[in-house]
Amino acid sequence: MQISVALAAKLLNTTERKIYEWIRKESIPYRKVGDHYRFHRTELLEWATGLGMALSIENFPQSQRGGSDTPPAFGEALRVGGVFANVDGVDRQAVLASIVALLPLDEDADRELLYDVMLAREALGSTGIGNGIAIPHVRAPVVMQTTGPSVTLCYLKHAIDFDAIDGKPVHTFFTLITPTIRAHLYLLSRLSAALQDPEFLKLVTERAVDTSLFAVADALDLSLNRNARPEVK
Repeated sequence: MQISVALAAKLLNTTERKIYEWIRKESIPYRKVGDHYRFHRTELLEWATGLGMALSIENFPQSQRGGSDTPPAFGEALRVGGVFANVDGVDRQAVLASIVALLPLDEDADRELLYDVMLAREALGSTGIGNGIAIPHVRAPVVMQTTGPSVTLCYLKHAIDFDAIDGKPVHTFFTLITPTIRAHLYLLSRLSAALQDPEFLKLVTERAVDTSLFAVADALDLSLNRNARPEVK
């Protein structure tokens, strides 16, 4: 979904003047449509997450109206996706292959196609967002039939060079698989918020695999739901 400068400023908790400044410096992903600047929500979210920016998370779930699917809870999606330690691989190709093999997809899902798409996405630019973390989803999300929206957390056996924005090797991957673009965007916004939460980030840094990680994710869901503003009709 393409959004305006005004809405981009709202989502990024900043001013329109700052948005135009980032456009002039070409530091923010944007498109020129006629005489107007437009932004893709998912690209903005990726960009802001990589910079550790505080976001107006409550605005992201309303990005697509009219959808009948219920936004998934982050904690539940993390349970569905699972947490895996010591995921093997000595380079990005091998790591992505290992991750795809672990994802909770339907039996008839084309894992080879998903692997090719993820690999192609990396060719366009690393999905390493810094601090040893990567989120290897595509900006135009691959929508796949699944048993439910999922967030899979993988701790690598070996940290690898992933051309991350801070130059640090990657040791932790979050992979989102959803049945709709709306669910993808919603979960991506919740993951972004989680990575700004000190308690959740501490557990991830310590490579937690126990129920404490899910408990913090559940608490984050509740907190964000309480703070969410009602949608303006």
